[in-house]
Amino acid sequence: MGKNTRVHPNLILLLLVFLPADASVSGKPQYMVLVPSLLHSETPEKGCLLLSYLNETVTVSASLESLRENKSLFTDLVVEKDLFHCVSFTVPRSPSNEEVMFLTIQVKGPTQEFKRRTTVVVRNKENLVFVQTDKPIYKPGQTVKFRVVALDENFHPLNELDPKGNRIAQWQKLLLENGLKQLSFPLSSEPFQGSYEVVVQKESGGVTMHDFTVEEFVLPKFEVQITMPRIITILEEDVNVSVCGLYTYGKPVPGHMTMRVCRKYNSPSNCYSGESRAVCEKFSHQLNSQGCVSQQVKTKIFQMKRQGYEMRLEVEAKIQEEGTEVELTGKKSTEITTTITKLSFIKVDPYFRRGIPFFGQVQLMDGKGVPMPNELVFITANEADYNSNATTDEHGMVQFSINTTNIMGTSLTVRVRHKDHSPCYGYQWLLAEYKEAAHTADLVFSPSKSFVHLEPMPGELPCGQTRTVRAHYILNGRNLQELKELVFYYLIMAKGGIVRNGMHVLPVEQGNMNGHFSVSVPVETDIAPIARLLFFTILPDGEVVGDSAKYEVENCLANKVDLSFRPAQSLPASHAHLRVSASPQSLCALRAVDQSVLLMKPETELSAASVYDQLPMKDLTGFPGSLNQQEEDDRDCVDHHNVYINGVMYSPVSNTNEKDMYSFLQKLSPITQASSPGFCLFHHPICFFCSVYYNLFICVFIISVSSPPTIVVSELQKSNDFEEMALVSEAPPETVRKYFPETWIWDLVVLDSSGVAEVGVTVPDTITEWKAGAFCLSNDTGLGLSLPASFRAFQPFFVELTMPYSVIRGEAFTLKATVLNYLPKCIQVIVQLHLNPAFLVQEKEQESHCICGNGRQTVSWAVRPKALGNVNFTVSAQILESQELCGTEVVAIPEYGKKDTIIKSLLVEVSKPTYSVGAEVSEQLSLKLPENVVEESARASTFVLGDILGSAMQNIQNLLQMPYGCGEQNMVLFAPNIHVLNYLNKTQQLTPEVMSKAIGYLNTGYQRQLNYRHHDGSFSTFGEKYGRNEGNTWLTAFVIKTFAQAQNYIFIENAYITQALIWLSQRQKDNGCFRSSGSLLNNAIKGGVEDEVTLSAYITIALLEIPLPATHPIVRNALFCLESAWKSAKEGPHGKHVYTKALLAYAFALAGNQERRREALSSLHQEAVKEGDSVHWERPEKPRAPAGHFYEPPAPSAEVEMTSYVLLAYLTAQPAPTSEELTSASRIVKWIIKQQNSHGGFSSTQDTVVALQALSRYGAATFTRTGKPTQVTIQHSGTVVAKFQVDDDNRLLLQQTSLPELPKEYTMTVTGEGCVYLQTSLKYNILPEKAEFPFALDVQTLPQTCDGPKAHTSFQISLNVSYTGSRPASNMVIIDVKMVSGFIPLKPTVKMLERSNHVNRTEVSNNHVLIYLDKVTNQTLSMSFTVLQDVPVRELKPAIVKVYDYYETDEFAIAEYDAPCSKGK
Repeated sequence: MGKNTRVHPNLILLLLVFLPADASVSGKPQYMVLVPSLLHSETPEKGCLLLSYLNETVTVSASLESLRENKSLFTDLVVEKDLFHCVSFTVPRSPSNEEVMFLTIQVKGPTQEFKRRTTVVVRNKENLVFVQTDKPIYKPGQTVKFRVVALDENFHPLNELDPKGNRIAQWQKLLLENGLKQLSFPLSSEPFQGSYEVVVQKESGGVTMHDFTVEEFVLPKFEVQITMPRIITILEEDVNVSVCGLYTYGKPVPGHMTMRVCRKYNSPSNCYSGESRAVCEKFSHQLNSQGCVSQQVKTKIFQMKRQGYEMRLEVEAKIQEEGTEVELTGKKSTEITTTITKLSFIKVDPYFRRGIPFFGQVQLMDGKGVPMPNELVFITANEADYNSNATTDEHGMVQFSINTTNIMGTSLTVRVRHKDHSPCYGYQWLLAEYKEAAHTADLVFSPSKSFVHLEPMPGELPCGQTRTVRAHYILNGRNLQELKELVFYYLIMAKGGIVRNGMHVLPVEQGNMNGHFSVSVPVETDIAPIARLLFFTILPDGEVVGDSAKYEVENCLANKVDLSFRPAQSLPASHAHLRVSASPQSLCALRAVDQSVLLMKPETELSAASVYDQLPMKDLTGFPGSLNQQEEDDRDCVDHHNVYINGVMYSPVSNTNEKDMYSFLQKLSPITQASSPGFCLFHHPICFFCSVYYNLFICVFIISVSSPPTIVVSELQKSNDFEEMALVSEAPPETVRKYFPETWIWDLVVLDSSGVAEVGVTVPDTITEWKAGAFCLSNDTGLGLSLPASFRAFQPFFVELTMPYSVIRGEAFTLKATVLNYLPKCIQVIVQLHLNPAFLVQEKEQESHCICGNGRQTVSWAVRPKALGNVNFTVSAQILESQELCGTEVVAIPEYGKKDTIIKSLLVEVSKPTYSVGAEVSEQLSLKLPENVVEESARASTFVLGDILGSAMQNIQNLLQMPYGCGEQNMVLFAPNIHVLNYLNKTQQLTPEVMSKAIGYLNTGYQRQLNYRHHDGSFSTFGEKYGRNEGNTWLTAFVIKTFAQAQNYIFIENAYITQALIWLSQRQKDNGCFRSSGSLLNNAIKGGVEDEVTLSAYITIALLEIPLPATHPIVRNALFCLESAWKSAKEGPHGKHVYTKALLAYAFALAGNQERRREALSSLHQEAVKEGDSVHWERPEKPRAPAGHFYEPPAPSAEVEMTSYVLLAYLTAQPAPTSEELTSASRIVKWIIKQQNSHGGFSSTQDTVVALQALSRYGAATFTRTGKPTQVTIQHSGTVVAKFQVDDDNRLLLQQTSLPELPKEYTMTVTGEGCVYLQTSLKYNILPEKAEFPFALDVQTLPQTCDGPKAHTSFQISLNVSYTGSRPASNMVIIDVKMVSGFIPLKPTVKMLERSNHVNRTEVSNNHVLIYLDKVTNQTLSMSFTVLQDVPVRELKPAIVKVYDYYETDEFAIAEYDAPCSKGK
């Protein structure tokens, strides 16, 4: 027979046969060497040697050779008698990931010598790396905690890894301790929502990825479970559907269920709404006491037998919780099948051997996969002239046996059927199918008609057991000659490699032999996940007789991990213990998360299967591609004349279905022949005669060897009975619940020498079920995983509050408290609202309530808040001791948890539309209030600091009381951290706590800024949204500079800086100036010589601050542009271009051009505004200050910014500023500090960033340690209000005190040495007076009046805005719409606003909707969105809408609106 033209081998088997002249009659000498064709470097590998029928002493050598080195496997192994021996060896690491080496085998004896060479592949070992995150899904602003674990292919820990390349965060050259590293990074508050990946790059270049999701979500309070058949047939007349609601702590949900069952059309139409998309039926029921409803759904309406529909029924069930009306949805579907019955072969041999009965086992199941007993099955095999029928047993099984003696062909096809197909057929009707099964077995060829057959073992082999493999044999007595015993050899291969070997000795009897014997196989990790067994023997004439089988093995791990809580249930805030046991000295990673989180994405959990999926090779069935092994040249095997055996003539044939030992090896793993005259095993008559002529043969087949792991997964016992709750002795009698995390435990522990650790934990306040898991790493036993351990945080009874997010002072609302009782007995409960002077509550007589098991009681109070700000509501529920009967029972008194207290806060705001006024003054203070101040709204406090940046450092994330929703505003969260860190570094004040806090802000700011990046590398204010915006030159320069400076502290992808720089360079003109791209939202930057020059000065400053050298081509050309601009500015009218001059002065200072710097500062000095001992600069076209302010308002943003640039120019002197320059700088600093708000920031983005940079530079230049304290005293009317001490140790500490009486005169006295910074903040609300606003703002509701039933619960807010100020157009504008109390915006309708051309962005923040407009002109812009009622509130007050210019915050307008049904409308 001819050979296949291309076969990919995966185990090299060299079988060398010699026939010396004086060979004994018992057999020819035979040699076999087995070596993996795919070797892994630095990993123990195994090669096996088989020598049989020896008639002389031989020496055997084996070696691996490559261009770089030779490796001896074994040298001059002397063998005197038959031997089956395996040796271990290790191949050194290859400089390339993969290389081809030569395997040389040499056998020497006194009468002959044989040498053979073939190729193998050496591949550097591939480590396993996986990542575990604490949760599968995160909210914006949360911290992602994750672990990187590195293992070898035995699942043993490795200690080195170099992960690279995460776009958001990167850790380089990580050293893993015991194979594990825990890391974390914070998500920004506004990240891209969607899928993220943690990418780990291994030393080998391989990559492991683990994904998680970021989205806004609310943890489900309960779960909607739908139970229905997985499959139904088209003949079913009804389907049972069960819907249950279960809280996460396991109790049933009381409430109402609505359900839709639908079957969709294949071709739906949009013409007739829902009815043309699906056929549906609706059901509605109250949930029973178990929280469930069962419904029998008749299928007639769904036209089950008709075509044109999807082959599934979809169920959507909604459960509305009683009392709170919280509604959650569950979905499930069932497949519809045309298969009524199905037959399948369960246990059957792929081959048949003539003369041996052919056994098989068939199972009959219905369309749902349920076995069908007592059914008649028909079995036919035409080649054997076999026709039979049998009745299925209780498992739907039928066994059969077919006599194969008279089969003349080379294959046997067995067919089984249950029922004949119906001849009926209808157009567009489905046909019921009764599926038959067929199996074809090929004939096994043997020249001697000797066979070995391994019984199959169906199903998965469980770990930790010993299974018995039965081998059947038929041996031709003539071929056994005078043997006393015959040795059978076996190999077990797993993960592509030889892992076990052995042999079985069979005594030889006279004549033909027929029988069976068994081999025991312990099922351990080394043979998981797929084991392949090769079983063979070599007859004296050289024929190889054998069989192979494949077994599925359980994914098990050797390190047996057990995890349990003690107790398994307890009260919130009580103490519990988590016990973990595994191999001694294991490092165990623990995790416990709220089950609600896992409900959202259960498929991401770590499991033995997911670990095994990491294996580079679970079951190798192909030859390594790089080896390119060619088949043996078969001309010597085929080109021969016909030959005779036992009177039968054999001729070479080119194809046949017969199978032989070659086929079994091919099944085990493809094989090929070596390239020397001969053949591979007894392959059919052709190759049989080749062996006669040449007296030797060589066979090659290849497997991959890797050291296997051992795996055991522990079992865990847990109790689900609340009544048997084991409460710990120190559980408090009263619980106050306020700690509600999603991740509870995320710890690493090292086990002691007994393999046990106990971790003490405090139970969070969430009443839920916690799911805990652990994986452990041991150097001895490798990886182990625990089964999930459950802990139920549960209170026998507890109270829940329902209230709105905020109300306006004067409004009334109903505060509801629901008490739930899950004790088995009835209880008498009193519910109390703790009184608070901050609100009024309608007096009501206190009464107790009888609540029986699984019952609930809702108590309500009419509440009217009085105070402003956050008002706490404290409600307690307490079980009373009572002799009275509760229902028919005596009340129960639990030992623990008799009282539950819950505290929730409510935001109370001022009763009428107001705006806030802030004043910052120092020294002699006269705190006055205007006449129109809102009662009780005034508050004042004084801050004392010993450092110029102290206030900003304390409020680094709240420098501006403004939104941060665009790419420029985000930078005010980002850039100041760099200036603060630089300043503290230079002044040696940086502490680990400050460092950690600032780096956290840098990381989140970096993530958020990437939202605004374009594909071309540029940045814009709102990002590449809907393709509307182009990159912004000014913002891109700002981001480049800041990213480059941040690289000193956090990971920044360098490509982002490079790409942005390239983009900027493409916008540089021939004269060196930069072309403007994108809109400048702050039109103050347009106040220079011309937009181009001001912009070019800004970009030049940014490039020099990266820092790029002045000789860099882009910078050199830009400085040429600025030189030309300076000459024009000097010749221009005096005072016209102050903003540009300030930028030019700083740019020249950075470039080291001291002459131009002095000229610019001299010119600016002449234009300075000097007030007392302070200096600043103003724009000539300064907007008029609004009249009517009681205090002087802060300076406009542009003036703070330009003054700060002048300060930077003074401080950037070479080599250092002179004392005169520092004196001038101090006068500028005095003015800048007076413009700071109470949080340390200024009025807008750019002034805050530049001013803090300038102040940090000034602070570093003038920093001194006096070593002496400074005393600060605050008095009024001779009475000391507060005393502070500032010294070197507390100079960064923000010390503050409230000023108790307003209005009042206060005096501040400072004594001692050194600088202190005092700031007083006075805040109050005033009623707005009729004034002309620079914006026209009109707000309406639709409907306007309380018409129709929906007006109480839903209405539209319609906005119209235009600009009426002195400029042609405003800067960027924000519309801030406050919600009427108890209402929330419908987010999709708000998001839809972004589709319009004038809206760049929207945000929903607490009870406000923010709408960003890039500018507003005198053309009216209109927009609207929908709001829904969340919580009813009575006597509703109007809500405010404010529109304001982001950069000129004094330009604003205010309007108000009422809900359609408020005030009796």
